[in-house]
Amino acid sequence: MRKLQSLIGSLALACFALVSPASAQTYPTKPIRLVVPYPPGGGTDTLARPLALRLAAELGQPVIVDNRGGAGGNIGMEYVARAPADGYTILLALTPQLAVNLSLFDKLPYDPRRDFAPITLLAEGPYLLVVNPSLPVHSVSELIALAKAKPGELNYATSGNGSGAHMAAELFNSMTGTRMVHTPYKGGGQALSDVLSGHVQVLFAPPVSASPHVKSGRLRALGITGTRVSAGLPNVPTLAEAGVPGYDSSVWYGVLAPAGTPRDIVMKLNTTILKILQQPDFQTLLVSNGIDPIGSSPEELTRYIDKEIVKWSKVVKAAGIKAE
Repeated sequence: MRKLQSLIGSLALACFALVSPASAQTYPTKPIRLVVPYPPGGGTDTLARPLALRLAAELGQPVIVDNRGGAGGNIGMEYVARAPADGYTILLALTPQLAVNLSLFDKLPYDPRRDFAPITLLAEGPYLLVVNPSLPVHSVSELIALAKAKPGELNYATSGNGSGAHMAAELFNSMTGTRMVHTPYKGGGQALSDVLSGHVQVLFAPPVSASPHVKSGRLRALGITGTRVSAGLPNVPTLAEAGVPGYDSSVWYGVLAPAGTPRDIVMKLNTTILKILQQPDFQTLLVSNGIDPIGSSPEELTRYIDKEIVKWSKVVKAAGIKAE
């Protein structure tokens, strides 16, 4: 597990000291809306709903999960960007909305750096690189060799153009000099189904959805896209270990508020979420779903978003990806 940074204990106490009596001591006095820029029932809800329940318990007010999916997450993002900056509308956003869409869309209805007040880098989760067992490869190096021998003949499935899995696959193509072809679907379930049936050969999938099929033998796992081996699949190497040095592609989750939200409210939310991340049952829930708890200061999330925007803009440009 990526360490919950040592700042969680010491910084949390310091942050409480920074909270001014003006607003944070009375905040919140009414329900809080946690916007998720995806439709209900998706993988993000696995994190959003338990987080909302624990925030409600800590803050003493209901926290309502508001799923606003569509347009690659842009609908939900724009909604929060235009919401009152009073702490009663907050956002759980992922890599695509905060680091990819800026390069993917010609005109974005929000700016991920200008329109939001970062609260914390909550967590991250890698993907599993899996193939249908009918594909004659048993390692990452064998997949690379086959893809190079048959350029443009291997297909990989994702939940959509510009999705985290799409970016993971294109980063793989870029770093290995391969040319696997993107087959986008309207959702991760449909993509997984077609790889299981053999219609598509390759998939970058969240461990929570792919690992049961790996264990049953219906999929073959070649590698994991993060920097650490998964506790649930200890025999599956990272892609960096398996032949793609320096490879790292995980979907990450950030909590943000509209720009202009008072600093004391941002810090109250930050310290509350850091406290939740220390709860053993919440950590266990995340890890069991292939998600690694993190926790950060607002400033660390700001720097992380800036770094990720640069990283993924290069991938989008090199692959010539545009929003559909």
